[in-house]
This record gives sequence, C-alpha cells and structure tokens, in this order.
Amino acid sequence: MNYSAPSNSGTFQPLRHKTGSLRDRLHRYTKRTLGAGGSVTEAVALPPGESCAGWVAVHAVDFYNDISTIWGVMSSDPYLESFRPGEGFPSGVEYRWSEVSGNDVSTVSVSAPIYIEKVLQWIADQINDVTKFPDNDDDAESLRVFQTPSFAALCGQIYRRLFRVYGIIYSSFFGTLEALGMAPHLNTCFKHFMFFCTEFGLLPDREIEPLEVLVKPIKKKYYLSKQPGNMS
Repeated sequence: MNYSAPSNSGTFQPLRHKTGSLRDRLHRYTKRTLGAGGSVTEAVALPPGESCAGWVAVHAVDFYNDISTIWGVMSSDPYLESFRPGEGFPSGVEYRWSEVSGNDVSTVSVSAPIYIEKVLQWIADQINDVTKFPDNDDDAESLRVFQTPSFAALCGQIYRRLFRVYGIIYSSFFGTLEALGMAPHLNTCFKHFMFFCTEFGLLPDREIEPLEVLVKPIKKKYYLSKQPGNMS
C-alpha cells in the first residue's frame, strides 16, 4: 500500500501501519504508553518479549511522520527559495544527493531545503517498499526481514538522515517555527527521537557532533531518567 510522500505543496500524508500488523501493534503500544501519562523513557524502552529490530522499524516510520509534519509547515514558504546549493550546516558542509538512473549514478549539490525534500522522499520510498518494510499479518515474515543485516543497515541510514534533517531545521528554521508556535512540538519530537536513538545506539558520535549544544542536555536527561526513581 503506497502513501503520498512530501512535496513542495506543503501537503503531507502520514505513512500508516496496517491494522493488525506487527508494526501497528508496536505503534499502538507507544501511543498507549505516552497517552497514559508514561514518560518518554518508558515509551522508548523495548516492550517485554518484543523484537528489538521490529521496535526500531516501527519507530523509523513514526519518526518520519513527526519530522515530515513539521517540515510540511515550512515547505511552501517562499523563504526556502533563498537557499543556494553548497550552503549547509555546520558551516562548510555541502549537501549532495545521488540519483540512480539505470546503471548511471549522478551526484549533485543541493540546497538545504531540497536536501530535506529528497531525504523525506527517499525514506517514504523505502517504507512503502513492502519487501524492505513488510506490514502484513505475518509476524514471522516481518521479523525475518527486520532481523536481516541489510535491514539494520537501511534503518541506520534512515535514522542518520532524519537526524540531519533535524539539524537543518534547528539551524535554519527554528525562528520561523518558534514564531508559528511550533517550537515546543519540535522540541518534544526531537527529545523523543534522541531518547530512542540513545537507548539503542543508533547515531555515531561523529554524526551528532554538529548539534552537540542541543543533544548534550537531552542525553543528560536520558541518562538521569535511567537512574532508579527518575523518569523523564
């Protein structure tokens, strides 16, 4: 089942989980935990008896939905046209994107907004490919795919790219989102994302270094929340 991916129109359709599937069951577990007043620490912890690979898979979809919704607020802003290729975050970084056509691979320099669009489109394409992200009633088959080395590599790439999107949004668009009253939502989504990535070691240190000023206090809260009697 395919769902719409982000576009410059500013219209986003969330990537959903098929009712009754493994992904749907794990997604609902997270919603119940947070909805019942549970902490973010409790919400990211692997449920008893569940597969870590499946847990990481379902959160890749949910975190994509979080960030694409936030980007949807920005994607039709004329301000985006002012960004030029080669201007990245941190200073000196150039965003490049590789396109595959048959046997040919071309790499182009893109602006920060175009990079975000391409990342979100690429993630949506991976999730909508049922051979990569199965979403059916056969839990055993889904887990077979989720537990392969190739899926682990794919998820690692998805989480790293989602983090880079957060980096661009915080560095270039935080003021705009703050003016729209969306900064608290952005901060909540990023905290959830970072708690999860820290819980399962999904981001290498070199990846988070550019956002260390934001990440360090969040990781501190995460580690404090793991101490007996503390929840965050």
